[in-house]
Amino acid sequence: MKKTVNFSKGFVPSVIISSVIILCGVVGFFVKGINFGIDFKPGLIEEVRVAPPVAEITYNGPAKVSLDLSAGQLDVVISGVGVTNETRVLNFAEIDTVQKIADEMNKIEGVSVNVKNGSFDSTKLFLNSAVTNQLSNSILYLYPAGTSDITTDDVRDALASITGVAVKQLGNGSDASYQIRVGVSATDKQNEVLDKINSHLYSHFGKEKVAIVKTDFIGSSFSKSIAFKSVIMMVLTVLLIWIYAAIRFHWDFALGSVIALIHDALIMMTFIIWTQMEFTSTVLAAVLTIVGYSINATVVILDRIRYNLKMMPEAKDFNSILNQSLSDTFIRSVLTTVTTLIAVLSLYIFTTGSIKDFALALIVGLISGMYSSIFISSAFISAGRKNWKAEYGVHHSLKTVKADEVNE
Repeated sequence: MKKTVNFSKGFVPSVIISSVIILCGVVGFFVKGINFGIDFKPGLIEEVRVAPPVAEITYNGPAKVSLDLSAGQLDVVISGVGVTNETRVLNFAEIDTVQKIADEMNKIEGVSVNVKNGSFDSTKLFLNSAVTNQLSNSILYLYPAGTSDITTDDVRDALASITGVAVKQLGNGSDASYQIRVGVSATDKQNEVLDKINSHLYSHFGKEKVAIVKTDFIGSSFSKSIAFKSVIMMVLTVLLIWIYAAIRFHWDFALGSVIALIHDALIMMTFIIWTQMEFTSTVLAAVLTIVGYSINATVVILDRIRYNLKMMPEAKDFNSILNQSLSDTFIRSVLTTVTTLIAVLSLYIFTTGSIKDFALALIVGLISGMYSSIFISSAFISAGRKNWKAEYGVHHSLKTVKADEVNE
């Protein structure tokens, strides 16, 4: 028979230590606050592409000439006083290269197209959304998708001097675009922040090579809504787990498991607050991951406790059953956590940015989850059954087993 470790001696000290750590987190919340990332605060989101233009278009004349580029065609809209109002449709099924587009547009009086890459596929062109699509003496560039040779790190280097900027790659390889996100305060002016970002991009890559795909602004009300929904999601997750545990085991087992989950979340938040790790949706995902992982480890222990309630009718007190159950599952709990930690440590060592933060939060959560499954959950179950009697334990366990047999 395996040696039984007296884990119950550590229940009270563990609860005291955890309470002190969580209290430090509460103090830190009011003193330092949470370093919310741009997912949870007002900010700018700009998507850019970086590529050399394939054509330069200018217009010198009395009419208003504008371009409307879609996936299948280029519409040239001509309007104004003293000119024939018309829309010339350049269908890419027939006009399939930049050179053919230039030949057709050069037929329009006053329009001049300077071709840089005439053989490029016309269906992969796009315009810079940050400038007007109305032609004038100023050059309007046509850009090619799928020709960029820069990387995400290049864009990050260009914006390195701007605090709080996050860069995410959208798409793969040369067809990639880059989403730039930066938080703004109430005193920041949106246009000034946008101009600052673009000026860094222009100086690093060249103004003619940078095309803005789209620009969005996240208001304070929207960011607060995201934060509120995240809290609701966390509460609902814990509530559903409590319902499952109450049905599967017993209400006091369920309460102990839920207290352990809340404990793990608060320990992680304490770490995030005092290290001032940026709290983004990725870090939130780490917290929710630990909630799921922790309940899995706790359920294994609870299942063993229920089994031992039947197999140990001679137990003098409930702590004896707890100690035996924890001893039976201790090696499994440790090995499961250690093997998972190896994978998470690899993520932490070999990645950067938000994934590195995700891995670090997981490391803290995994250690806390193993600890809480053994000590915190068991401590509250022990407190709930301090007046437990062996006869009740046998009767209750037999009733539970019979109920399980009926369900099966």
